[in-house]
Amino acid sequence: MKKWNLVIDVAKCFNCNCCTLAVHDEYSGNSFPGYTEEMPRLGHRWFEIRQREQGEFPVVDVAYLPVTCNHCDEPSCMKGAPEGAINKRADGIVIFDPVHSKGHEELVKSCPYGMIWWNEEKQLPQTWPFDAHLLDQGWKETRASQVCPTGAIRTVHAEDEEMQRRAREEDLQVLHPEFGNKPRIYYKNIDRYFKCFVAGTLEGTLEGTVECIQGARVVLFRDTERIAETESDTFGDFRFRGLEAKGTSYRIEISDPRFASNSVPFTLTKSRYLGAIALEPKA
Repeated sequence: MKKWNLVIDVAKCFNCNCCTLAVHDEYSGNSFPGYTEEMPRLGHRWFEIRQREQGEFPVVDVAYLPVTCNHCDEPSCMKGAPEGAINKRADGIVIFDPVHSKGHEELVKSCPYGMIWWNEEKQLPQTWPFDAHLLDQGWKETRASQVCPTGAIRTVHAEDEEMQRRAREEDLQVLHPEFGNKPRIYYKNIDRYFKCFVAGTLEGTLEGTVECIQGARVVLFRDTERIAETESDTFGDFRFRGLEAKGTSYRIEISDPRFASNSVPFTLTKSRYLGAIALEPKA
């Protein structure tokens, strides 16, 4: 049968928080029997935008990662939970029963993603129920995806085989697959948040004037492996994303018919800017 999934493109998220506000608008002050009790007005973020800044002056990159209940196929929260407290529906949605989960604060710590919230007033563990009450009424998408202005969040209703095909074709990943929870929230361009980048600026002398060099070919190597290629832009800038930063050794090879070839080795322990790289005229 078809099951519900979300696809989140990290590259398209710019921290507008429309998804967070839509979820708050839907659940704050509103109870949906059988699905969830109302969300507290303050303190809960069932749809949360996490932020990571990296780089160094003058090149700094900020990535935003929307995180919510992953509606896992192997949910950690269900292991050891009281009978009936948490239900995994046939359509993939995980529901915290507002009656049977009452008083079980220990369930908050069972989520490795940190997305179960404790409602002190109601004495309830709560999480985003995938807008199940709306989908059961015939809605085709969640409110979070409905309000996203960039299309960074998409609701996908598909059979598992179709979803796995999409994941392969679109290079989708899940958050922390090492946890073994099999989430139904998929991410595109997730490396923008978890991995690092290297950037630099090319300059050279043309007709007696030092200028930014546009259109130079820049190839990135990890040891002897060629892993990426780009061209410098109008400002002479180039950037490579999605790199491992564990003391890994890289080098860039720069070529331009107007200048001598150049090679710059470097090691990544974090995102970095290589600075202005001067290209020498051909001998």
